[in-house]
Amino acid sequence: MPLYVYNCHDCNAEFELLVRSSDVPACPSCGSEKLQQQVAKICVEIKYPAIAKSWRRQAAKEGDLTNFSKKELQTKKS
Repeated sequence: MPLYVYNCHDCNAEFELLVRSSDVPACPSCGSEKLQQQVAKICVEIKYPAIAKSWRRQAAKEGDLTNFSKKELQTKKS
């Protein structure tokens, strides 16, 4: 399910929702279905470093080293 950012026309709340294609999203504050989908902001940093580490560890196991810096690659080869 993709994560979307919405703005409610009735109460002007801004929030994120995981939405299936078959779902009709509703505002968690007021219950209104009059929503405007917003352009999602790109997260500059991952909020949970442990999750990022596990993703990178899994990627390295699978041979995908594109998300590692040159310095990190040198330490991995050692």
